[in-house]
Amino acid sequence: MANMKVILATKIEGLGCEADLVTVKAGYGRNYLIPQGLAFEATPANQRFINMLQKKRAEREAAELANFQEIAAKIAATTVNVTLEAGENGKVFGAITNQQICEALAAQGIEIDRHTIDLEKPLKKSGTYEVAAKLHQQVTATVKVVLVVKGEVAEAPKAEAAEEAPAEA
Repeated sequence: MANMKVILATKIEGLGCEADLVTVKAGYGRNYLIPQGLAFEATPANQRFINMLQKKRAEREAAELANFQEIAAKIAATTVNVTLEAGENGKVFGAITNQQICEALAAQGIEIDRHTIDLEKPLKKSGTYEVAAKLHQQVTATVKVVLVVKGEVAEAPKAEAAEEAPAEA
């Protein structure tokens, strides 16, 4: 089976970003990538096109990085308050997940993808937690989450949860 080198015109998941020189199967390149305008055959004449794509890619990546740094600054200045219900015996109904943290941030005007929030395990005890959100390869923000459990049985679990919170975060 023959391979060919192509220059990607757009980002293709699992293959590369625009202006990348990649090797693909000849049939995939000739029958799909090139006709769809997703790639160009790697020839010396296309070198100018590579330079233009690399410049456009650098500008886009710089704008994305600046945007993520701005979002990280907003997140660092924000505290998310979340409430859970507990039953008669103090048993918590459910837990706080990265989806709920993302929704609480969205309610405060900060839109991020829930998959960027790195929550080791769901939060079930009252306390203050610091949760990492990896927004970009170079940008990580810390979300401060205050969890209040309504209907806890005694004060002792609250104090215990407050002491355990830094160890879990």
